[in-house]
Amino acid sequence: MTRIQPHAPWWQSAIVYQIYPWSFQDSNGDGIGDLPGIISRLGYLNGSADSLGVDAIWLSPIYPSPMHDFGYDVSDYCDIDPRFGTLADFDRLIAEAHRRGIRVIMDLVLNHTSDQHPWFVESRASRTSAKRDWYYWVDGKGGRRPPNNWAARFGDSAWTYDRHTDQYYLHSFLPEQPDLN
Repeated sequence: MTRIQPHAPWWQSAIVYQIYPWSFQDSNGDGIGDLPGIISRLGYLNGSADSLGVDAIWLSPIYPSPMHDFGYDVSDYCDIDPRFGTLADFDRLIAEAHRRGIRVIMDLVLNHTSDQHPWFVESRASRTSAKRDWYYWVDGKGGRRPPNNWAARFGDSAWTYDRHTDQYYLHSFLPEQPDLN
């Protein structure tokens, strides 16, 4: 049973179910939800007479992450965090979801990366790094004072001082989540 209107974009009338994988369904007993766990529950979402009739699932981040902000501090956009499974598990999730008529939407974090992402590591290496302008770097105001009084969403300054290059980088959230330029 689908509620998608034939001539309207699918997302305007779709039932979208957001899944936070960490707490959704643990398939291996380690206390952390995972992709095989999600696959095991797809029939409940859509595909049986008593299902919820879901047209799409929206996955919170499942990329590798140091988890300072529940996966929103992505350290690699091209892989799956081992806590959640493997790329093969993800391929199987896509195939099983599509077999049941469920679209898969990935929560893509475009504002920032983890401070452990290779782009930021390279950007932070020197002021002449080829990736330096991939992030916001600025001089402080008279010594070691932040360039302005901007506050991050979680409180405190939106600027973190980097001793190695003697500049500040911008982070709208945690210091471990430097903003992309």
